[in-house]
Amino acid sequence: MPASAFALALAAAFVHALWNILIARTRDAEAATAVALVVAVVAFAPVAALVWELDAAAVPYVAGTGAFHLLYFVLLGAAYRRAELSLVYPLARGLAPVGVLAVGAAALGAGTSAVQAAGVCLVGLGVVLVRGLRGDTDPVGVAFGLAIAGTIVGYTLIDNVGIEHGNPITYLEVSLVCPVALYAGGTLVLKGRAALRAEANAAILVAGVATFGAYALVLAALQLAAAAPVAAVRETSVVIATVGAALFLRERVAPERFLGAVLVAAGIALLGV
Repeated sequence: MPASAFALALAAAFVHALWNILIARTRDAEAATAVALVVAVVAFAPVAALVWELDAAAVPYVAGTGAFHLLYFVLLGAAYRRAELSLVYPLARGLAPVGVLAVGAAALGAGTSAVQAAGVCLVGLGVVLVRGLRGDTDPVGVAFGLAIAGTIVGYTLIDNVGIEHGNPITYLEVSLVCPVALYAGGTLVLKGRAALRAEANAAILVAGVATFGAYALVLAALQLAAAAPVAAVRETSVVIATVGAALFLRERVAPERFLGAVLVAAGIALLGV
């Protein structure tokens, strides 16, 4: 793996963890998510226009992934208002690849390898440690993590095919316009303009750019290296986010939860082989 690709993939991991931490640290995570998403769509609209390429065949995939993304945004904002990032993030990011692999094997007839099976076992063990062993687990946080993982599985499987019908950046931009408009509009109706204005600060502007920026960095890395090593490095975001939760969100991350995050990241890396 070229050093340049490694650097881009690692940067993507940091940027993805960054925007989640910035959202999680706000007073109103839902309003902050709405503002960040609007910033992301507006900021990258010119880029999508410059590289525009999208076939008519992409329409059903855009609609399908848009529906899953809308649910993802709703759950993510609600999760970071009610639960700890160091619990929700590793569960969501760790279980999603397992779900994609399971659906691919059961419904699509895709084969699995011994290495991928080992990856599933590592993710499973990591999830148990992240969830906690002392019986004091936050059931709300676990439920959000599982639900968010399900939405990631949904849009990942759709995008795996839909991305073939257009430029990746154009496809993502078009896919997000409707769900972002609906989420932001719904938040405006429910919470009012004051709530959105209160979260429209420099940190959330950074978070908005970072949501698209993380994806752009992954695309750049994929132009220089194979998908498996890029994915492996990219998923170190699970560990980065967990460390960030302890440092910046003042969450009490027990040693077993940190170890669980490391095992989740290692398992995801094996799933990408």
